[in-house]
Amino acid sequence: MKIVRYIIIFIGVGGILFASAYFIKTNNKSKNTYKTELPERRNIIKKTVATGKVIPEDEIEIKPQISGIVDKLYVEEGDLIKNGDLIAKIKVVPNEQALNSSKGRLERAKINLENAQIEFNRNKSLYNDNVITKREFETVELNYNQSKQEVSNAYADLQIIKLGSVGGSSIANTNIRSTIDGTVLEIPVKLGQQVTESNNFNPGTTIAIIADLKKMIFEGKVDESEVGKLKNGMPLDINLGAVQNQKFNANLRFIAPKGNEESGAVKFKIEGVVYLDSLDVVRAGYSANASMILEKKDSVLSISESVVQYDRKTGQSYVEIEISEQKFERKDILTGISDGINVEVLSGISEIDKIKIWNITEPYEEERGFGKN
Repeated sequence: MKIVRYIIIFIGVGGILFASAYFIKTNNKSKNTYKTELPERRNIIKKTVATGKVIPEDEIEIKPQISGIVDKLYVEEGDLIKNGDLIAKIKVVPNEQALNSSKGRLERAKINLENAQIEFNRNKSLYNDNVITKREFETVELNYNQSKQEVSNAYADLQIIKLGSVGGSSIANTNIRSTIDGTVLEIPVKLGQQVTESNNFNPGTTIAIIADLKKMIFEGKVDESEVGKLKNGMPLDINLGAVQNQKFNANLRFIAPKGNEESGAVKFKIEGVVYLDSLDVVRAGYSANASMILEKKDSVLSISESVVQYDRKTGQSYVEIEISEQKFERKDILTGISDGINVEVLSGISEIDKIKIWNITEPYEEERGFGKN
């Protein structure tokens, strides 16, 4: 029993000593100390970044003027071509119904011409013998000439249906040519593929897409909170994801009058003309970011945005300034523009006020090197 009693006394004394040591240690901890910073005069630039892509200013879709099958392709994607260069050739596959109808029209026209010629020859003799008047003969002659023209038209229509063009035409409809100078971006058809003509009722099949890659524009979107600060002619700095360590100059030329809602936010489309040198190689569709200066102020009184606090009830911005050693007093301030790191101070403090850097204890700030005295 004595041994048990001694053990209990030993445990009790040890617990008292441990509690005393812990109490003394916790009470001997140094108090939190705070670094301070002085306001500085800085140049503050407020920017926004629009994400988008770089695309050709004009993309031309080349379409056939006649339906048929792609017989030959003379270019490949990426080729540089000139206005008038041959792109493809279409082989005409006549429509049986249209072909038969055209042949029938030609035969009828020939029959009418034969009858008109007989009538013309007979009336010509009568006119020469002064049996009929000149007016009657001119009527017969007109009918004869119209019959000859009808045969010519029927034959031409038959040639178009069978061959795609009238024989002797300088530029056949079956030859698909470029209408601009540029680069072939895409050829969405293949040899043997059937294509349809472009007309008032059908957009037609695209044979090739051509664009001038030296005339590029940036196309992107900005948030509604920033679109009101944009103006046509503003300079843009374009960064391309595929071209590292190089910026391209541009100027804003278009701001959409109507926004579209995307993921709960209203976005407005913008466009900017990108200026390229003759040696710059930019491909259509590169992802890009456009940086725009919304507001700029030089040599204004500013502080780090991280030291600014906001009243939970009123939303008033304020800082704490040091009035004596590690004693601080609240000062309400009026802020101006911010670049996300530093913020302009319009009123409330002066250049000699020491601003408290919040929530940084001495060991942490010595390790990281925050603040300045």
